[in-house]
Amino acid sequence: MQEKKLISLVVYLYNNEHSIIEFLEIIIKQTEVLFEQFEIIIVNDASTDTSIEKIKTCDFLQQYQVLIIQMSFHQGVELSMNAGLDLSTGDFVYEFDTLIMDFDKVLIEKSYRKILDGYDIVAVSPMENAKITSKFFYRIYNYFSKSDYKLRTDRFRILSRRAINRSFSISVKIPYRKAMYINSGLRIATIEFKKNKLQRNTSEKSYLRNKTAIDTLIIYTNLAFSISVTISLMLLLCTLSIVAYTMFIYFGKDKPIEGWTTIMLLLSGGFSGLFLLIAIIVKYLSLILEIVFKKASYIQEKVEKI
Repeated sequence: MQEKKLISLVVYLYNNEHSIIEFLEIIIKQTEVLFEQFEIIIVNDASTDTSIEKIKTCDFLQQYQVLIIQMSFHQGVELSMNAGLDLSTGDFVYEFDTLIMDFDKVLIEKSYRKILDGYDIVAVSPMENAKITSKFFYRIYNYFSKSDYKLRTDRFRILSRRAINRSFSISVKIPYRKAMYINSGLRIATIEFKKNKLQRNTSEKSYLRNKTAIDTLIIYTNLAFSISVTISLMLLLCTLSIVAYTMFIYFGKDKPIEGWTTIMLLLSGGFSGLFLLIAIIVKYLSLILEIVFKKASYIQEKVEKI
């Protein structure tokens, strides 16, 4: 029996002309079996290939409610998916921010059944992540993270409307959705799967991924504060060693030039206080970043219906 709840499918698109139609057919056919009502929202992040032309001329898609958000310029996965979430109206929202189809399509239903068990966010993740850079990023994030949930690679996720509302109530701009979700305080579940094949996927430009990674580590973890405190303590030890050396010279047989001892003690003490003050300032700045993010958000050109 089909579910009567309205479902939104938000799909990120950037130069995927060779895989977008096949991907849409698979997820739409599976969704059609499960739900009476659903909408497909495709966020085109200023693709430079023929992805949009293929979507508009695809006969298969004409019978469904398909909306295309045209981003004004390439803005990356996070801002593009935020635009899709803003436009979505479903009780539950599937987020497909990658078109890698190395999972069994039945996981679309399995994730929905799982969220009905009382969860607000259910992620579908591969058992292993092949990218070394991703492993490195997640390891650093999880080590310094303040959340009990661990961040990891996933293929898609399903969200309740409450999870979306909670996330946007925390911040006007969501720098990194996955980090925001695990810090939302809501129940999260992860469904693991074994990859059935290897696929390549064209995604956002690398400089945007790097910027998102850095912003995430600064905002959602204690990494910046830990680094500043470590450096401050190292410099403090250096200044204390200078103090000890100064006292050793002062009480030694060889008397230094008059005034040298007091100047060195003053400089050492001053720098020690400066380093500790910098650490405190960095901590306050990190708190401000957590509370108030930049208000600037995505810029979209238009919304089309096919």
